[in-house]
Amino acid sequence: MKIEVFDNPAPVRDYIIQHIADEFTSVCPKTGHPDFGTMILSYVPDRSCVELKAYKLYLQEFRTRGIFYEAVTNEIFDCLWNLLEPRWMRLESVWRGRGGIRTTIRAEGAQDDYRGPTAEPANR
Repeated sequence: MKIEVFDNPAPVRDYIIQHIADEFTSVCPKTGHPDFGTMILSYVPDRSCVELKAYKLYLQEFRTRGIFYEAVTNEIFDCLWNLLEPRWMRLESVWRGRGGIRTTIRAEGAQDDYRGPTAEPANR
């Protein structure tokens, strides 16, 4: 699926966009059971911003896919990083507990010369 983007309406300013997808679902590749999580995408756009309906549909593609937390977080981060080429970006995946263990994974990157704002990690 192609994720659509649109032109950054304020390209001269460093500002943080944050999208929280509370209903992310994938499948545990070991058990086949569903994994439920929240994807928190925070980024400082450069030339483009992600279009939300396309982003939502992209995330829904993982609903029936067997994939570990670490792999899905890094795959989504890499896809968005390469698509948007943001000044700075973080993707946090916050997973509901299973067997008494909750997991949070953070992938983050910045352009070499970026010195602007970054978001604090979410406390969920």
